[in-house]
Amino acid sequence: MKDLSTKSISLNYLGIKKGLIHYQLSSDELHALTLEKEQGIISSLGAISVQTGEFTGRSPKDRFIVKDGVTKDEVWWSEINLPFEPDMFDALYDKVTAYLSEKEIFVRDSYACADEKYRLNIRVVNEYPWSNLFAYNMFLRPLKAELKDFSPEWTVINAPGFKATPEVDGTRQHNFAILNFTKKIALIGGTGYTGEIKKGIFSALNFMLPVFKNTLPMHCSANIGKEGDTAIFFGLSGTGKTTLSTDPNRSLIGDDEHGWTDDNTIFNFEGGCYAKVINLSKEQEPEIYAAIKKGAILENVLMDDKGVVDFADTSITQNTRVSYPIDHIENIQIPSTGRYPKNIFFLTADAFGVLPPISKLTPSQAAYHFISGYTAKVAGTEAGVTEPTPNFSACFGAPFMPLHPTRYAEMLSKKMKEAGVNVWLINTGWSGGQFGVGRRMPLKYTRAMINAVLNGDLGDYTYENYHIHSVFGVAQPRSCPGVPSELLSPRTTWNNDEAYYQTAFKLSNAFRVNFKQFEEFANEEIRRGGPQRYAF
Repeated sequence: MKDLSTKSISLNYLGIKKGLIHYQLSSDELHALTLEKEQGIISSLGAISVQTGEFTGRSPKDRFIVKDGVTKDEVWWSEINLPFEPDMFDALYDKVTAYLSEKEIFVRDSYACADEKYRLNIRVVNEYPWSNLFAYNMFLRPLKAELKDFSPEWTVINAPGFKATPEVDGTRQHNFAILNFTKKIALIGGTGYTGEIKKGIFSALNFMLPVFKNTLPMHCSANIGKEGDTAIFFGLSGTGKTTLSTDPNRSLIGDDEHGWTDDNTIFNFEGGCYAKVINLSKEQEPEIYAAIKKGAILENVLMDDKGVVDFADTSITQNTRVSYPIDHIENIQIPSTGRYPKNIFFLTADAFGVLPPISKLTPSQAAYHFISGYTAKVAGTEAGVTEPTPNFSACFGAPFMPLHPTRYAEMLSKKMKEAGVNVWLINTGWSGGQFGVGRRMPLKYTRAMINAVLNGDLGDYTYENYHIHSVFGVAQPRSCPGVPSELLSPRTTWNNDEAYYQTAFKLSNAFRVNFKQFEEFANEEIRRGGPQRYAF
């Protein structure tokens, strides 16, 4: 390529020496370089398609936090937050920076947090141009004038081609993602999966914002209506977070990561979206489909010889993805902020088919379900999964939460009470039976339920308007505009009461077993929010 937008910049202070450094390349330049280096191919939609290699998703057992004076007494050390010794980090860091020295590398200055008071300046150092394009898409982009005196607070060093030696370097295997809060470095190696880049910074903010800023970080999407009413959508991957928040009638604040401040501002951490594209269609999700154009990056999809993507093909992974700048979505909120939410939605894809498609939660139920973070794995999504399996991830994002889940839950509960927020549990999963018997709740009905909440069409919280579920204790509406009434009662859709209740109590028992790990830290109000005990 010619005329690369390189700037004279030294990384000697990081220990990276004598490399060919491309600084702050444009999206078009990185797109072209990826094709030129044959690291990606062009799709018929204009986006480049890349393969991330051995890893097509995060590797949670290879994520570490350096245990030192900053983190020792604050982090919830567990199977999720694994400790790493400071001297081992230093030795591994030196190996990675030596590996990157004398290479062609790509550097990007960007920031996280759309609220200026919480802005976090970030420098990202990448081995591959498409990884740097991902950083361009996903982090907020400084103005040219802001780059003149840019000073990074955190640094991400991303070396997919470097492989650790576990017995020497202290890792579990050759890949790793390590956060060092004292040195403010995210060190990533041995994996090309780009999600590790953004999740490293997200995890850092999940520690810093509550501890130092009294601000709640949330793994959620958010949008805002014409009257300024903000809605928040919590949910694990595959539950519909991105899909349901991308609404032509509401402006998108962000699709994955937000903060809720003391002065009741909701702000996006990111400058882009990272959406799953499994079974994506222009008809069902037109906004996301239209965002896949030049500048976007498709990951681990398969295409025909004309570059046409087969979004149903999961032969590489179920976790096919696309990243794009948020301005690829037509209807966005500028800046990416809003006031406190009026409605919060907890999304779950219940493969057991027993949770109502929509139900209203009390404050204690909201705290309980937030700590639980339930969805389900279906047969075939992972090796050995042959039937629906409960999947609990505290705060709907446990792998990114360095503090104990109850700290986030108590912050959320306090903010919800102060703001008078309504909380809803939305089942985007199965109806009429569990996975393999029933069917997935049609998207058009889920959208109708969300719209009914936002429009205030579900009526007051009275016996005439709501029925209390006999197992989970949640309040399910008796009617909803645009939705067949029989779909609102999961028991009715089964046509077999005994089988329904057997399955419902099986799931409720799984909730209780999972919650035992939190009971000693949770107050009585939160404990009361759980479902009924197994009764068969």
